[in-house]
Amino acid sequence: MTTPLIGFIGLGVMGEPMCRNLRVRGGHRVLAFDLDPAPLARVAQHGVEAAKSVGELVRTSRILFVSLPSGKVLESLVHADNGVLENLQSGQIFVDLGTSPVALTRTLAAEFERRGVHYLDAPVARTRQAAEEGTLSVMVGGDAGAFETVRPLIACFASDITHCGAVGNGQVTKILNNMVLFETVTALSEARAIARRAGLDPALLFDTLSKGSADSFALRNHGMKAIVPGEFPERAFSVEYARKDLAYALELARDTGVDAEGARHVDALFAAAIERGWGDAYHPVISRVVDDAPSAGMENEE
Repeated sequence: MTTPLIGFIGLGVMGEPMCRNLRVRGGHRVLAFDLDPAPLARVAQHGVEAAKSVGELVRTSRILFVSLPSGKVLESLVHADNGVLENLQSGQIFVDLGTSPVALTRTLAAEFERRGVHYLDAPVARTRQAAEEGTLSVMVGGDAGAFETVRPLIACFASDITHCGAVGNGQVTKILNNMVLFETVTALSEARAIARRAGLDPALLFDTLSKGSADSFALRNHGMKAIVPGEFPERAFSVEYARKDLAYALELARDTGVDAEGARHVDALFAAAIERGWGDAYHPVISRVVDDAPSAGMENEE
């Protein structure tokens, strides 16, 4: 077997379509690994090969893409027996497509650099549908030369690719992107609750907002497609995953001395949604938490 150019670990909600697009849209030879055999079987139909172990994949791939659910899982994979770190070879490029803490990213990058391996943090933004269509937005931190090497590969699953500077800066950008998104979804949830109680159709409100200065991606997607119809499916970007990303933002805020009051308010809503059993639901389900809250005005009248 000839050496595969690309290794891909993690075929989850976003990883599977990204891996498939490297093969289908890019025509690249891809060796993949996941603990679940189902996505491996699906991508095999498109010519993606399955590795027997993480160690085999790392040893036989020049460029390694990893798409995992959290920094904790990533760190475990890197340091596991027969895992990533002990099988690295000088000259490889490692690309973390997940959202991971900034401090962890920079620590891992230093470990990889000591082994002659470039570490790029390249978290992805947008939806599962964008991953399917190859129109994700990817924010990359790390060595400029390594970035240019992988840019054509990332273009197989992304339409917008931004080099954000030094290693860790891709994560900073993505974490803040998500923080702003979550706070916007909270504002939309509050607007819906106020409109409904004031006798205004929330669908009419959101449609009108989309034609003015309050228009946004969050309004047209999370607001009009989830909050208004009340559709919060599982296997989308769940409350649990959103809260994990928000925790990274709050950690970064503490490290930089910023009192992120808006983000802390969102975290409280996420906690309330999880307490009500909605942790696996699409994160705009926090609109139900907002909508169910008692009216402060009514309380004050008593």
